[in-house]
Amino acid sequence: MPGFLGYLIVFFGGGCGAAVRHGVNRLAFALGLTFPAGTMAINILGCFLMGVLTAWFAYKGEQTSQHTRLLLTTGVLGGFTTFSAFSLDAAALWQRGEVTQAAIYVVGSVVLSLVAVFAGMALMRQVVG
Repeated sequence: MPGFLGYLIVFFGGGCGAAVRHGVNRLAFALGLTFPAGTMAINILGCFLMGVLTAWFAYKGEQTSQHTRLLLTTGVLGGFTTFSAFSLDAAALWQRGEVTQAAIYVVGSVVLSLVAVFAGMALMRQVVG
């Protein structure tokens, strides 16, 4: 059952993070912003918080349980923005000296994700149009 508990923790945290993300996006819409400022703010804040948490866990968080770490990083921040996990992965590659892999990961993720969005949109235009 311990493995299942991890899934429940991520499920709960992810729901909380996604709800906050939705609230930020609604606020940006209510303010009349047409630029995706809500999403941009979410990505930046989520990355900042991921940095704060991972550094805290590494330097001062020896008493922090694995469940708490899972809840806050994979759960809450993962639901708030997956960009924070992407950024942490890229930073970890960079810090390990795997600069080429980090560059491939960043450029590949961004470019291929954009291509995938356009491909999905084109596919649906053909299917429904």
